[in-house]
Amino acid sequence: MPKPISRRAVIGGIGTSLAQVLFSRRIALASMRDPLTGQPGQLDLTLAEVSPRVLRIAIAPVDAWPPSEELGVVASQPGTLLLRQRGPGTSSVAWRGYQLAVGENPLQVTVSDAQEKVVTGVRFDADSTAVEFRVGDAPLFGLGGGLPRYDLRGSRYGMRNGEGVPHLATAGARCPIPWLMSASGWGIFIGQPSGFFDLTGDMGRFEPVEATSTRNVYLVLGETPAEVLRGYAELTGFPHLPPQWSLGYQQSHRTLASREEVMSEALMFREKKLPCDTLIYLGTGFCPSGWNTGHGSFTFNDDVFQDPKAQIEQLHEEHFKVVLHVVPPGDFHGTIHDTGAEAHARGDAVAYWQQHLPVEEAGVDGWWPDEGDRLSVYARFQRNEFYWNGPLSSHPERRPFALNRNGYAGLQRYGWLWSGDIESSWAALAAQVRNGINVGLSGLPYWGTDTGGFSPTRELTPELYIRWFQFSAFCPLFRSHGRAWKLRLPWGWDTGNPGPLEGAERLGPNWPPEPELHDAQVEEICREYLHLRYRLLPYLYSSVAQAHATGLPLIRPLWLAHPQDQQALTHDDEYLFGDSFLVAPILHAGAAERSVYLPSGLWWDYWTDASLAGGKEFSRTVDLETLPLYVKAGSLLPFGPIRQYAMQPVDEPLRLRVYPGADGRFALYEDDGESFRYERGEFTRIFCEWKDSERTLTLRVDPKGKPATDKKMQVEIAGRSGREALTIRGPLTTMKL
Repeated sequence: MPKPISRRAVIGGIGTSLAQVLFSRRIALASMRDPLTGQPGQLDLTLAEVSPRVLRIAIAPVDAWPPSEELGVVASQPGTLLLRQRGPGTSSVAWRGYQLAVGENPLQVTVSDAQEKVVTGVRFDADSTAVEFRVGDAPLFGLGGGLPRYDLRGSRYGMRNGEGVPHLATAGARCPIPWLMSASGWGIFIGQPSGFFDLTGDMGRFEPVEATSTRNVYLVLGETPAEVLRGYAELTGFPHLPPQWSLGYQQSHRTLASREEVMSEALMFREKKLPCDTLIYLGTGFCPSGWNTGHGSFTFNDDVFQDPKAQIEQLHEEHFKVVLHVVPPGDFHGTIHDTGAEAHARGDAVAYWQQHLPVEEAGVDGWWPDEGDRLSVYARFQRNEFYWNGPLSSHPERRPFALNRNGYAGLQRYGWLWSGDIESSWAALAAQVRNGINVGLSGLPYWGTDTGGFSPTRELTPELYIRWFQFSAFCPLFRSHGRAWKLRLPWGWDTGNPGPLEGAERLGPNWPPEPELHDAQVEEICREYLHLRYRLLPYLYSSVAQAHATGLPLIRPLWLAHPQDQQALTHDDEYLFGDSFLVAPILHAGAAERSVYLPSGLWWDYWTDASLAGGKEFSRTVDLETLPLYVKAGSLLPFGPIRQYAMQPVDEPLRLRVYPGADGRFALYEDDGESFRYERGEFTRIFCEWKDSERTLTLRVDPKGKPATDKKMQVEIAGRSGREALTIRGPLTTMKL
């Protein structure tokens, strides 16, 4: 499996990786026609296996070569040669159960399965530098984050980046990736980072901006959607394994009144027993009093951080991580041209990271790289890499954390993505469910939103915040952020004071209404979902380890696990969270019930332990405290005790809950949660297997990791009272239940 990136980075290596940040690539427009005769030129076509699931189709004039390296692609090039054809003609070659047929006029490659059914195909025209491909009749997903619809068929999308896009208020910022995935079992990645997709016809079309007659197109094929996603990870890189604390609750701060306020907000979490791992501080370029003294500056604000190192150490003593907000320096803005000197670019990159070093030395644990929308795609991607390699140069054995606003294919190797400055509305909440599903299918498993929405509207009420908080508890990123930021504190709706409104004054002098600022139930419901999130950290961390190994996202459409279920294809308002949970967020104000579709099989209501037969839609009664959650039969859910922070030592044994009604498996993964020692075998993985007909639970310890001897658990069966103690005595443990 490709490794995310070398961690033995040094400052010079940072400069090398960021050399392209300070200039944009320019690829000359090249025609496929002979420049003298105007007739179609001779083309060299190459088919190569990149991996058992990935086919590379390369075309180039006979006197040129297709690029050997693509932005975002990690797989070795050019791969194992299957076919090379020069000039017109037809031919075919077998590849791993598929038949690859090359046709002419126009040049095309058609992929058929063993039953001679056409799976997909790609074609090229000598009159154009575009790429065309079969769309098929199944839904299409991908193209990155911030799209306003679920099935992309019938739409047109430019690869436009950032927040200056239509539908920003609901769908979120665009993070374009030239990857499309079909629910019928194939995906296509086009080796051009900028262009325009037209998916309105039977043949999809991609018009590149940086047009060239040499190009690579990658087809990814698989028997299941999971295999297609694994192929994409083989092509662009497997997701990194984030630190465990990043899966805990993250509280963002904006305008800060004083040092005392910084500490009092932190200590309030501990006094109220509200679990929290991370405190995030915005820069003063966005609010009157943030962590630094100017937009893009690394100088701490003396009013709130008089002694930064001592203050951060005090937060560390309370077991909080500190993440700081940063923006690119002025040189990074606008259209960036080639400086003509790589050494100069390298020096500038080194100098920029050196500005971070005093802050790193003060104890900061992670970064929030904001803005950068106008950077070239090459600079945006190199900035993602920068906030991986840079922290590693200071702390080689500590897993970095960066919450990015921009990215590209391969971002999953380096950091997280959030959906940008969406508004506080019910429409935005509903759109984020679709967005989370599609971002995962675009290869980015570590994603989340501003809980409550960033820009307040009159719809930002205690009810909307609660429903968003419940949704965020079942997202990879669990973070509250937004203007009127004190309303994003779990206790913020019961203080009588919304704090600095930062533009929300436009909503009028009576917003929020006084009664809404004395609503104690918000804190209690937030506490319930914070406790649930932290109890589920063993499940979530194991799911993250699965993403790291397979490329599977944490948020998944229903059809990913049920590809033959046609009804599962149509539901964009509910999702699977890992292997076991089905989550149905409440997306409308005043809801007393929620329509839920359960795919075929047996399911369990998480809250009531009632079992339900799937394959149909039904209505679930809800109150304000209830997020409908279902667990599929055969699931084995590990629960930990309630912690106040993710790495808090506890004596209580892990509880393994079996949901009967089907056979099932689960891989329980544990390591130190922060270092790279797991790559040297310092981890424990326990393969848990449930045989329903035999009522037998088997635990097998992965021999590649450390033994789990004397590990204690409590085992229980859903729908049945009581627990049984279990102690792992060796590599294999069996229990009859």
